Amino acid sequence: MNRVGIGYDVHPLVEGRKLFLGGIELAHDKGLEGHSDADVLIHALADAVLGALGAGDIGHHFPNTDERWRGVSSLVFLEQIRGLLAERGAVLENVDASVIAEAPKIAPHLEKMKAKIGTALGISPARVNLKATTNEKLGFAGRGEGIAAMAVACVTLPEGS
Repeated sequence: MNRVGIGYDVHPLVEGRKLFLGGIELAHDKGLEGHSDADVLIHALADAVLGALGAGDIGHHFPNTDERWRGVSSLVFLEQIRGLLAERGAVLENVDASVIAEAPKIAPHLEKMKAKIGTALGISPARVNLKATTNEKLGFAGRGEGIAAMAVACVTLPEGS
């Protein structure tokens, strides 16, 4: 049985933090505020895969009230979710995501992000599709106040799941 999940995340940009997107650090004058590394791309992907599994959301599995997740690389979340996939006998077919940000330029880093995400999820980077777009200077993302990401994931579950 094939199932699809969606994910969305947004975090504000603040001074004094490093910027992590897609599991890599990007040079920028601000970083994303959050309990972990606040990687909105990874968080959206995590929610998409968890949704496809029917396993809740990132806040349920990795709550911001749990100190063990403070400052952790969000790639750890994908590695944990990889374990959930294996426990349920599920196959992650593919993920697709878009990052919405005015700056920094993300497109030059997409291949490296795909490799990191693929490794964390245990799939070929060819099954990871990433895109970047601006918000045409509109809204919080357009004003450079934050970065958003949305994602979908397709999972094949054993019959009867």
